[in-house]
Amino acid sequence: MKIDPELAVTLAAVADEGTFDAASRALGVTPSAVSQRLKSLEEQLGRVLVVRAKPARLTEAGESVVRLARQIALLEHDALTALGLDDVNAPRTRIPLAVNADSMATWFLSPLARLSATHELDFDLHRDDQNFTARLLESGTVMGAVTSEAEPVAGCSVSPLGVLEYHAMAAPAFARRWFGDGVTAEALAAAPFVDFDRRDTLQHEWLSAMGVAQHGVPRHYVPASHDYALAVRLGLGWGMVPLLQGDHELVRLGGPPLRVSLYWQQWNLRSRLLDTIAAEVADEARRVLSR
Repeated sequence: MKIDPELAVTLAAVADEGTFDAASRALGVTPSAVSQRLKSLEEQLGRVLVVRAKPARLTEAGESVVRLARQIALLEHDALTALGLDDVNAPRTRIPLAVNADSMATWFLSPLARLSATHELDFDLHRDDQNFTARLLESGTVMGAVTSEAEPVAGCSVSPLGVLEYHAMAAPAFARRWFGDGVTAEALAAAPFVDFDRRDTLQHEWLSAMGVAQHGVPRHYVPASHDYALAVRLGLGWGMVPLLQGDHELVRLGGPPLRVSLYWQQWNLRSRLLDTIAAEVADEARRVLSR
C-alpha cells in the first residue's frame, strides 16, 4: 500500500488551515475536491484521519500522515536545492517549529530572521511551555522544537542549547511596599505574584525554595512573555523574569535563581535544510544563553 503524496498534502493543509474551505484556498482547489481527496485517503487506509469540526482536528492516524507530508516537502526542498532549481518561482517551504514563549521573546527570532533573508522559507511558530513543546513533535505538527526534555522524542534527535536563567524580580515601588522589612516568608505569603499561565510552575518552585507554599498566595495571570515582564515592571506583582529580560527598572528579590536547560529536538531525518536551521538556532543559543 502506498500513500498518495497529493492526498497527504491535502490533509496537512486541512490541519494547518483549520477548515476545508481555508485548505481549498491554500491549495487552489474547490472545497469539494478537498473533501473527496480526504474521503479517498481514509477509505484507502481504513482509518478516520480528521475530525470534521471547527477547527478540524487530526486523529492519531491523521497525525502520522501529516508527518509524512511534511517530511516529503522537506526532502523535496533539499532535492530542488541540490539540483539548483530552488529559484524565485519555486514554491516557498513552510517550516513549522515549536518554541517556548520566553525563548521567542528573547533570542529565538534572530536566527529565523537570518535564515529568512537567505532562504525561501515560511516559518510557522507554535508557542507552548518548554515542558510541552516536544508533544508537538510527536504529533507531527512541527519539525523541530525548543524543549526542556533531554530525552529524544521517538524518531527525533536532540542536542543541548544552553540554560535560560530566571530571577525573582519586582518593580522598585512594589518591592518597597511589600518587602520593606525584607523578603521574608511572611511577606511572600501576602505579596501578589505574576503567573504566566496555569501550567507555569517557576514562581511556585521559587516560593517553595523560600519556604512558602504557593497555595493561597495572591496571583495574576499574564500569558504573554513581553506582557509578563511588563506586568512585573508596572508593579502588578513580582515574578520570575528571564535574566535576558531583566533591566535597571527591576530589582532582584534574592533567593535562588532557577535555571531551565533547553534542548533542540528535530525529526531524525537526513535533511540539509533542517540541519541548517538547527545549526543557526544552536549558534544563537551559544551566543546568548548561559552554560
